[in-house]
Amino acid sequence: MRSYRDNGTSALFTDFYELTMAQGYWKRHMDEPAVFDMFFRRQPFSGGFSILAGTETLLDALVHFTFTQTDIAYLESLGIFEKAFLNYLQTFRFTGDVYAMEEGSVIFPNEPLVRIHANLIEAQIIEGLVLNHINFQSLIATKTARVLLASQKGTIMEFGLRRAQGPDGAMSASRAAYIGGASSTSNTLAGKLYGIPVQGTMAHSWIMSFPSELEAFEAYAEIYPERTVFLIDTYDTLNSGIKNAIAVGKKLAAQGKQFGVRLDSGDIQYLSAEVRKALDAAGLTGASISVSNELDEHIIETLVQQRAPIDSWGVGTHMVTGGNESSFTGVYKLAARKNPNGAGMIPAMKFSDNPEKTTNPGIKNVWRLYDADGMAKADILALSHEEIQEGTQARFFHPSVDYRQFAFTPSRVVPLLTKKIEKGNMLAPPLAPAEQLQKARTAALAQLDTFHGSYKRLLNPHIYKVSITEELKNLKLEFIRARIT
Repeated sequence: MRSYRDNGTSALFTDFYELTMAQGYWKRHMDEPAVFDMFFRRQPFSGGFSILAGTETLLDALVHFTFTQTDIAYLESLGIFEKAFLNYLQTFRFTGDVYAMEEGSVIFPNEPLVRIHANLIEAQIIEGLVLNHINFQSLIATKTARVLLASQKGTIMEFGLRRAQGPDGAMSASRAAYIGGASSTSNTLAGKLYGIPVQGTMAHSWIMSFPSELEAFEAYAEIYPERTVFLIDTYDTLNSGIKNAIAVGKKLAAQGKQFGVRLDSGDIQYLSAEVRKALDAAGLTGASISVSNELDEHIIETLVQQRAPIDSWGVGTHMVTGGNESSFTGVYKLAARKNPNGAGMIPAMKFSDNPEKTTNPGIKNVWRLYDADGMAKADILALSHEEIQEGTQARFFHPSVDYRQFAFTPSRVVPLLTKKIEKGNMLAPPLAPAEQLQKARTAALAQLDTFHGSYKRLLNPHIYKVSITEELKNLKLEFIRARIT
């Protein structure tokens, strides 16, 4: 079985300064235990939620993380690294622990999505790997979920291979889009590796290669009678395309076959309505209408609101590239380090002139609180030794440690971070890529249903509560007071 890592990651897949810092730690004998959090700062697309994707590809990459002989030779050629340090890297592998949320989780800013416990060098070198796997795939999964919701959970076909950012971008995007709710992909390799259903119709070039549009449709229907979708806008959608599609479609219908048509240009709302009228008038009420052409969630939402008779949506460019949002704002920050004066770990906290960039200190867990109706009400950041109990009222505080707070009695409490890797080894046998992907997709769709629609609307969504416990608030205040005194 082909592994995720075959898409291309070596231990050199890291920012160069990670390696120079690693040599610095090594020379200073500072390779001591540390804890890092990976989290993101703001919701993309001005949205109210995100979908976590990329954790499984990350875990696979971490357990196979090694420097090859050619990697070492390249680093040696740079003339920066000492021979003894390069010898150290020759046997380097990740031996730490990893806690992560489940792939497909609905996620919110400033909560740890992945928590790394490792020696400082290990934790530092993998930073770029962690961020690359999570950031891009989470961006695309989130975009796809927005498209899905805008379509009122219609059929979404991912058509983005030719517009994605390179081969790896296309593969990662197809994978993430399926997690976010796409039902199929045009990417055949993604179908093979990840078990995603593959879909495709025809290009305009097929039709233009025949003497007439009618002959092109007849040939395609003869070859693929069970999977015929006619692209009807090559010449003239209403005066030519739909008429020829109906002529051939009636022959398919007489054989008990279903077929569809696709629109790829023009006024989609008007054309889809006219095409539906023509199909129904011809007695072809079972024929489906698919649309494509630079669609995004806003266009789809408008078409749905206008009751455009569309059965499926082919979305490419704006879904697999993130559209108007070029990146996911994931970061990787030190949360705790070895106590220099004794055993155990001490919290670490990053300060900033921008208050929103000040981190939450210490080793933390994330808890999701649900009400009696099974709806998510808040995510709570708590120190690792704290427990949040079902049926017990507790008070929680805004992460800015200001006056804002709320009290809540949860009917159900779910810890979101679970240990995935221990001492460099997976705790559970990895699922096959297709099985894992289906599991993540199912989780994403199920979790979205537990959030009120106000968090999921495209325009001005309600802000979901991500709060901290009183103990974490007090710890954060200690750091702040110590800094200003």
